Amino acid sequence: MMRIGQGFDVHAFTDGDHLMIGGVRIPFNHQFKAHSDGDVLLHAICDALLGAAGLGDIGRHYPDNDPKYKGIDSRELLHDVVSQLEQRSWQCVNVDATIIAQAPKMAPYVEQMQSVISADLGIDVQCVNVKATTSELLGFTGRGEGIAASASVLLQAS
Repeated sequence: MMRIGQGFDVHAFTDGDHLMIGGVRIPFNHQFKAHSDGDVLLHAICDALLGAAGLGDIGRHYPDNDPKYKGIDSRELLHDVVSQLEQRSWQCVNVDATIIAQAPKMAPYVEQMQSVISADLGIDVQCVNVKATTSELLGFTGRGEGIAASASVLLQAS
């Protein structure tokens, strides 16, 4: 049995000196305004995984009004999602994800993101595809107000 899931996340910017995207620290003149570290890519992947397994969404499992998730590393959330999947005999087969950002440039970090995500999911790096695009100066991402990410995953019963 196989299932497909999709996820989406967005965070606005606030003052800071780096972003966490795909588990990678990226130097930048802003950070995400978020309860956790704001890693939009990992949040989109978590939502896709949870959705494929029929387990709701990231907000249901890790609410932003719960102090224990304040400032949490999103890789910890991803590890917990993977654990929930394993308990239900699901294994991630592949991930295809897109980061939507005007800046910073993502290309120098994509391979490292893919390595981090594949390690956290326990799948081959060839099964994780991360790409980035701009929104051609349109909307909140085009105006440099924040970043969005979308992800699709395939789960297989193990």
